[in-house]
Amino acid sequence: MLTADLERARGYLTERKRLQEASTPDAVAALRALSSSVRLADLEMVSRARLGHIGGDFSVVDILVTLYGAVLSVDPLNPDAPHRDRFILSKGHCAGALYATLAHCGFFPIAELESFAQPLSALNGHPNRTKVPGVETNTGPLGHGFPVAVGCALAAKLRGAANRTFVVLGDGELQEGSNWEAAMTASHYQLGSLTAVVDRNRLQQGARTEETKQLEPLADKWTSFGWQVREVDGHDHAELLDAFRPGNDDRPVCVIAHTTKGKGVSFMEDRVEWHHKVPTREQVDTAREELTR
Repeated sequence: MLTADLERARGYLTERKRLQEASTPDAVAALRALSSSVRLADLEMVSRARLGHIGGDFSVVDILVTLYGAVLSVDPLNPDAPHRDRFILSKGHCAGALYATLAHCGFFPIAELESFAQPLSALNGHPNRTKVPGVETNTGPLGHGFPVAVGCALAAKLRGAANRTFVVLGDGELQEGSNWEAAMTASHYQLGSLTAVVDRNRLQQGARTEETKQLEPLADKWTSFGWQVREVDGHDHAELLDAFRPGNDDRPVCVIAHTTKGKGVSFMEDRVEWHHKVPTREQVDTAREELTR
């Protein structure tokens, strides 16, 4: 690791500790700034590679930034530390947002983002645990990441370990039955250290979730499976910080984060076509201008 990258990793650890101890307004201001940097980096990545899932990336950025910026106990200098918290991005097609977040937190050099989706790059269209520091498991096929997260949380409980496990799912992903098997298992084994975050942007490839397969009443479904449910604005860092606090009993926690696909760019927001679309050069300029206001 180059000196500059080493310093960024050390700086991340210092800043995370500061934000965990800071007042909510100070923490929120810092997290908003980091979210802006991550969205700009993701915009450039998708534009350069001419592929990606920028709409879903932008809906999940504030969730990822809040977790890595002020919640997760992880160390970019020792990403495989045994007692680390575990984070799994089950909606693995939004790898761009995860890569940009990891790079800005010092897990690998920011310059490597330029290789996104290029031949032989470690930064594939879906995250790979053997190639990218900080990635816990390969994800991409929907409905796979959540069961792995349940396994991580169960393993921690069997070891008597104190680490927490977080998993982010797409709302359209909840149409996969494996997720509800995982939810039932987590409740049965009383995995109170597990938090599932639903990126509830209400859009999936080709249509709205409710047109494809109705999810509502979503909170009631999770409650009926034995989970604590917290509903928040998924772009409000203060609400997210509060929602990511540990549970108060042995029930796992589901955070339903209401988000907007393409958040931060007016022509992308809440538009189904931006599930998988690449902006033109003119659109990149417009998006960059809006994201830097």
